[in-house]
Amino acid sequence: MNVLQRERLVVFSDLAALDGVQDWFKGCCAHSIYKIPWLKNQIYPLNLALAEGFSNAVRHAHRNLPRETPIEIDLAFWDDWLELRVWDHGSPFDPDVLKEPEPGTLCKGGYGWFLLRRLADRVSYDRYSDGRNCLLIVKYGFQL
Repeated sequence: MNVLQRERLVVFSDLAALDGVQDWFKGCCAHSIYKIPWLKNQIYPLNLALAEGFSNAVRHAHRNLPRETPIEIDLAFWDDWLELRVWDHGSPFDPDVLKEPEPGTLCKGGYGWFLLRRLADRVSYDRYSDGRNCLLIVKYGFQL
């Protein structure tokens, strides 16, 4: 299959950039809905997933890094799926070691990884040889 559209955004590691990141994503999706009809019902959950991934990169991965540290976001639309990649420069981290909070309990944090896994069909967070981490969020336009 061929990629229908690719987009890229690079922003500073600053929560103030979140509105712009979300607007960029919605704009990219608006231009693609006519080619990818299933996308219309997925824009809100995917935008929420992107917001979670971006804010985690700022608050956690880049916690001790300068504001000018870039966060790169890659977006690819395919016929039957969408891929979002959020690249950060933080220390390696394995989210699979996180324990999901028990239902009915309140925690200060720790819900983000589990929220992402419910919003998307596939989520991974991997370290690359160039020293960056990549949060991959995939949503399929069909039921698996």
